[in-house]
Amino acid sequence: MTPATSFPPSSPPADTGEPDRSASATVFFGIIGGLELGSFVPGQRLVETDLVTQFGVGRNSVREALQRLAAEGIVELPRHRGAVIRRLTMQDTLDVLDVAERMMGLLARAATRGCADRNHAQALRATVQQLAAAEKAHATAAFAGARRQFYRTLLEMGGNRELIRLFPTIQMPIVHAQHRLASLQQMRLADYRRIATAVLAGEPDEAEATGVAHVRNVRQAILAELSA
Repeated sequence: MTPATSFPPSSPPADTGEPDRSASATVFFGIIGGLELGSFVPGQRLVETDLVTQFGVGRNSVREALQRLAAEGIVELPRHRGAVIRRLTMQDTLDVLDVAERMMGLLARAATRGCADRNHAQALRATVQQLAAAEKAHATAAFAGARRQFYRTLLEMGGNRELIRLFPTIQMPIVHAQHRLASLQQMRLADYRRIATAVLAGEPDEAEATGVAHVRNVRQAILAELSA
């Protein structure tokens, strides 16, 4: 299920005019995006001075970002060793996928509430078009950005505040960072198209089924990789 990351982390906060908070968000989302693109990897040690240089922010902003990443389960902060991007065991991965399967089904079902809203419907169609264009161009960064927008749009369509709060905490960004499968992007696109079609048709049962099927497809691909 952000990341990944497949599922998005919490959306960036609005600009409040507070430099430290904005800088902290830059580091937070920079590391999440780096996981998606492979510039950060599970098990990697995060050195504060390197992050200060890389993101052009102060040390306090880096520390705030690392604390937030730790709270969301993306990094670990072992005492006296510095921050490390979390690495999942195989059982951890399967546990994450079990939760993601149910949450993804709920997300797709809830999103059908907003199918009659013209702006929401147009936004969802637009993200699917962006995903298709990025996949055709083999543009990994563009695909990752469109994928985050796809999930944000579904969350907005559902309007479920608890889901909005909980959905970003699923550890799918780490799952996808550890299992970089060549076929995954095409599979995602096909699954996202099915989800969008069911959501826009206002079919909650079908939407839920397509959401669940997406995570099951991810699980099958990972297990097939490990058994190869």
